[in-house]
Amino acid sequence: MLALHELSALKEGKIPRHIAIIPDGNRRWAKGRALKTKEGHEKGADGLMEIVKTAKGMGVEAITFYSFSTENWNRSKEEIEGLMWLIETYLKSQLETMKQEGIQFHAIGHLDPLPDSLKSQLRISSEETKSSNTIKLTLALNYGGRDEITRALRKIASQVASQKIDIHEIDETMISNALDTRFLSDPDLLIRTSGECRLSNFLLWQLSYAEMVISPVLWPDFTPRHLAEAVQVFQQRERRRGG
Repeated sequence: MLALHELSALKEGKIPRHIAIIPDGNRRWAKGRALKTKEGHEKGADGLMEIVKTAKGMGVEAITFYSFSTENWNRSKEEIEGLMWLIETYLKSQLETMKQEGIQFHAIGHLDPLPDSLKSQLRISSEETKSSNTIKLTLALNYGGRDEITRALRKIASQVASQKIDIHEIDETMISNALDTRFLSDPDLLIRTSGECRLSNFLLWQLSYAEMVISPVLWPDFTPRHLAEAVQVFQQRERRRGG
C-alpha cells in the first residue's frame, strides 16, 4: 500500500476517473518458477484487492479488469475449470471486504455460458454491494469487445424492427447505452501488464480516447506502486482526444 503522503502527492495531479486493466502474465509467471498454471492465476488474484483499494485511495471512481475473454475458452478444460473456481471462491472470500471498503461490484460480458454457481455468486456480489459508492469494481467475464458490440447492435436492431425507434435516431450515445458498460464512464487509462502491446479485444468501443501504459511487470508481481507509476505517466501526458 502507498503511504498517505504518496497518495496525497498523486492526488495533486489529474486522476483518471476510470482505469481499465489487462492483467497479463499469470501463466508466464508460473512457468518461470516451475509452478502449475493455476498457481500463477492464484497469485494474480492475491494482489487484486490491494490494487482496487489503492485506486480508491487515489480517488479513482471505477476500475475494470479483463478477467476471462471469449477467446479463453480455447485453453485446456483443466485451466478453464480452475479459473471459474478461482473467480467464484475469490468473490466469496472478498465480499465482506468489498462491503467494508464501499466497493460496488459489477460483472460484464456474455455471462450465460458461465457455470451456474459462478453466475449465482456474481449476482450475490452485485446485489450485496449495490449501495456501495466509493469505487466500482468490474470484472469482464466471457467478454470480447466485438461480441459486446454485436450484442448491442442486435438490441438496437430489434428496437428498429419493432418500430420503437427510427433508424435515424441511432447515434453514438444510443450505442454506448446498449453496451455492457452503460453504467460506467469510458476509461481514461488502460494498463496492460507483461509488456504486451495490444488490446486483445478488450473494450474496443470504450477505449477510443484512453491513454495506454504498458508495464513490463507480470501481473502477479504488479503492486500498488506500479499502479501509482502508471498514473504518474498518465498525469504527464496531454490528452488530445484526436485534436
